[in-house]
Amino acid sequence: MTTTTTVPLPGSTAHTDGGWDDKTAPVVPVQTRSERPTSFDVADFGTPTGREVNWKHTPVDRLRALFADDVADEDAALRRDLGSASSHVVASSGLDAPVRGEHFRPEDVVAATAWQRSTDALHVRLAADEELTEPLRIDVTGLGAGLVATDHIVIEAMPHARGTVVLYHSGSAAYAQNVEILVRDGADLTVITVQRWNDDAVHAASHQARVDRDAKLTHIVASLGGGVVRVNPSVELSGSGSEGRLFGLSFSDAGQHLESQVYLHHKGDHTKGDVLYKGALQGESARSVWIGDVLIGPDAVATDSYEANRNLLLTDGARADSIPNLEIQTGDILGAGHASATGRFDDEQLFYLQARGIDEDEARRLVVVGFLSEIVQRIGVADLQVELTEAIERELQEGVTA
Repeated sequence: MTTTTTVPLPGSTAHTDGGWDDKTAPVVPVQTRSERPTSFDVADFGTPTGREVNWKHTPVDRLRALFADDVADEDAALRRDLGSASSHVVASSGLDAPVRGEHFRPEDVVAATAWQRSTDALHVRLAADEELTEPLRIDVTGLGAGLVATDHIVIEAMPHARGTVVLYHSGSAAYAQNVEILVRDGADLTVITVQRWNDDAVHAASHQARVDRDAKLTHIVASLGGGVVRVNPSVELSGSGSEGRLFGLSFSDAGQHLESQVYLHHKGDHTKGDVLYKGALQGESARSVWIGDVLIGPDAVATDSYEANRNLLLTDGARADSIPNLEIQTGDILGAGHASATGRFDDEQLFYLQARGIDEDEARRLVVVGFLSEIVQRIGVADLQVELTEAIERELQEGVTA
């Protein structure tokens, strides 16, 4: 882990992201996502306090199980059903296995712990020029509240491959997960991660992807369950002409914390980025956090990039934090922008529907389902789209009858 050293001015006090009184922390605070330190050594990070820049919006006390030294054997905590994906699994034994770590670098203690403890990775590979007619679905089921598990998954699309991989999570567990995504030249890959955990589950995931020349990655996060769910996708558009589409939806109920810290790095020239996350919240202490960082590097000329986050608060007591950031290091771009909006129901929409004979509860349902369906429809897997739409409607109904 590399840090920067400086001498404090008289009267200066420590910064929350590292200070002179803490010899284990960087002296200069992290200013941008691109400066965030990385390390495979768990000891380099220490235990989060909630004051660090990447943890300050997260309920770290509820994630304590993932910071502990003693981690249960994953076979006792998780069950994996690979289904048709089993035919695409290749051997990945040891921390130095081929492909593993080609791009992935842990950015926090949870990712470093998952790296070290997941000695063998689950490596799913789409062959060169292969075109999947059906998605590969991997079901991860937690076998009990309080059981701790770690995982490292590699998803690799070889040149000009096309297909979809679904990671579906359910049950109960404390789960630290790394997902390393490699999209080779000319490939078109969709990765969908669905969180339908029980209310006592905690899930902290680091997804890191590299997209090569003329390749495309669509990454979708759908979080509708779990006590604390933190899925942080980081996508590097490294190749000329590469594209990244990052979409997300969440529905947070009372006591739930659903979070995504998104990073899109335009590194190659003529790259395109589209980021859109939407969330609905209902119930006392329902919470969502979205942080979107876009970096357009000095060589990323002719880049076109846009990120947005929209949140709909359905009840009092719900809170959505939305923080978009944009850093541009070249003047030769086609376009770049970001937007964020959080609010309650549009009274005019409700009035319009009620004026046409639709009762208030049904009008609210139509507004919320319509609001989130923009993301659901981008999933492209029919049965999963139906399931998520039904789940959203059940969430709304439970909120009405609670």
